[in-house]
Amino acid sequence: QLQLVESGGGLVQPGGSLRLSCAASGYRFSNYAIGWFRQAPGKAREGLICINKRGEVSNYADSVKGRFTISRDNVKNTGALQMNSLKPEDTATYYCAATLGYCAGPLGSGVDYWGEGTLVTVSS
Repeated sequence: QLQLVESGGGLVQPGGSLRLSCAASGYRFSNYAIGWFRQAPGKAREGLICINKRGEVSNYADSVKGRFTISRDNVKNTGALQMNSLKPEDTATYYCAATLGYCAGPLGSGVDYWGEGTLVTVSS
């Protein structure tokens, strides 16, 4: 079982950057794919990006391509989402998710574990 805790959210001005972290505790983090999702108020959850256990990246959202990058550290049992050139429409609660063996896809079906989320607000 894994427990995921996100951190790094906050208020940032348009054009700014934030780095979200996902700290995992549990067994065999390296066997899990790590994905990032977000949900804005009144909107459906959106899958953004995922990195599998081999380090291969799947990009799900055109809206963040070229601006958001994902990484993982299997020694520290952490995942990260680097967000650059942030826009007001990036305002949402961001969640990391772990899926055993493979990326779950943009809908998040099949995700084994979810974090509690961290709020990102992009505003001047």
